[in-house]
Amino acid sequence: MSMTVRYRATYTVKPETATWIGHLPLSELDQIGTITHVPTIYFYKRPPEWLHPADAIFTTLQGSLSRTLVPFYPLAGRLRWLDGGRLRHECNAMGVCLIEAESEGELNDLGDFSPRPEFEQLVPSVDYTKPIHELPLLLVQVTKFKCGGLTLSFSISHAVADGPSALHFITEWARLARGERLSVEPYYNRKVLWVGEDPSVTMPPPPPRLEHSEFNPPPLLIGHTNNLEERKKKTTVAMLKLTKTQVETLKNAANKDRAGQHMRPYTRYETMAAHIWRCACKARKHKPEQPTALGICVDSRRRLHPSLKPGYFGNATLDVIAAGTSGELVSSPLGCASSKIREAIERVTHDHVRSAIEHIRRQPDLTLFQDVHALGSTRGPFYGNPNLGVVSWLTLPIYGLDFGWGREVHMGPGNHDFDGDSLVLPSLEEEGGLVVALCLQIAHMEDFKKFFYEDIVD
Repeated sequence: MSMTVRYRATYTVKPETATWIGHLPLSELDQIGTITHVPTIYFYKRPPEWLHPADAIFTTLQGSLSRTLVPFYPLAGRLRWLDGGRLRHECNAMGVCLIEAESEGELNDLGDFSPRPEFEQLVPSVDYTKPIHELPLLLVQVTKFKCGGLTLSFSISHAVADGPSALHFITEWARLARGERLSVEPYYNRKVLWVGEDPSVTMPPPPPRLEHSEFNPPPLLIGHTNNLEERKKKTTVAMLKLTKTQVETLKNAANKDRAGQHMRPYTRYETMAAHIWRCACKARKHKPEQPTALGICVDSRRRLHPSLKPGYFGNATLDVIAAGTSGELVSSPLGCASSKIREAIERVTHDHVRSAIEHIRRQPDLTLFQDVHALGSTRGPFYGNPNLGVVSWLTLPIYGLDFGWGREVHMGPGNHDFDGDSLVLPSLEEEGGLVVALCLQIAHMEDFKKFFYEDIVD
C-alpha cells in the first residue's frame, strides 16, 4: 500500500505565558542510554461533529499545547553539548514543533496498524544533521485522513523525559484540551537524584562500589571483534499478539517448578521477556556457547528511599542486564530465563541506583554509554544480535488518550528499526492479552515468529 502525506504547515508553539528561563540541571540518568527522540503514534476514528467539529481539532490541539507548555516548560527548551558527551538543558522557551498534515488515504488502509514504512510520513522526523541546540525537544504531527480519521504522533527527546514522564505530559495535555485542570504538577528538582551536590558534604557515606555490568559492552557474536557488520544488516518490525489464554499458558510454564515453594510467581514481564529472549536465540541460530545479554529498563521511582515525588519529570529509569548463554537458555525450562531476569531487576535497589549514578559521574566520556544509532554513530551499546532489549509498557497509561473527541482506536510505537529492540504492551482488544512490538534482522524474523507461537506450551 502506498500512501501520500502532504505537509500543510509547520508551527512553533511556545508557552502561553512567560516561563522560567535558565539552565535546568540534567541528572546522570538523563545523559546515558537513549538520548535521541522516541516516537509514538495514536490513531483516531472520525469524531462526530456534535462532539468536536473536524475543523476545530487542530486549533484545539495548538491552543491546549501552548497552555500545557507553561507547567511543562522544559520541553520548550533546547539541549547543548558539553565536553565529555555531557548535555546541558537550557529552558529558553524556544518552543516545540507542531506539524499539520493530510493524507488522501483512509485509516482502513493501515489494516491492523502494524508498523510499516508508510508510518515514517505520519511521525515527525528529526534532522540530526543539525546542531543539537537547534532541535526541538518535542515534535508533534497531526495528520487528517480522507475518511475524517486522524493520527496524532509525538517524538519526545529521551534526554529530558523517560516513558513515565513523557506519558505524564501527554495525558496532562489531553486533560487541558478537554477543558479540565492539571492533575499532577511536574516536579523538576534534580537534587533528589543527587545532582549538583558535593557528596562529601550533603550525602551519607557512599555505598560500597557495586558491580555495574550494565555499563560493560554487551557480548559480541563468537568469532567477531566488533558489531559493525551486525549493525548494518536490514531489519523488519512485527506486532505479535497474544491472547490472555496464551499469556497464562506461558506464565504457568515459567512458574511450573515453583509451585509449593511460596515464592512470588514470575510476572507477565518476566515471563514474556524470557520467552522473547529464548525465541531470539533459536531464531538467530546461535552456537550453544554464545554469550547473550538482555537489556531491562527498570523504573527506580519507587525503589529509592524516599520514593521520588509523583510527577518527577526526567529520567528515573536504569537499564540493567540479564546474561547467559544461548545453549543454557534454549535447553532449560522457561523459568531459567525468567529467574535471570528477576535477579537483574531485584538488583535495582536504592544503593544500586546511587552507586550507578556515582559510576556515571566518574566517567570522563559519556558517549560510550549513549545509544545514538539515530545519529549514525557506531559507538555506544548495541543490543542487536546476539543481544536483545525488552522494554515494558505494561504499567504505563498508554491508552485512553482523549483530547475531547474520544479515545484512540490504536496506539503503538513509531517505526523502530534497530535489531533487538522490543516492547511489551497491554492489548487494547482483550483484557489480559499482550502485544509484542519487535524489531529483528529480516533473516531472523520468520523463524522468530514460528518459535514465538509454537513454544507456547505448558
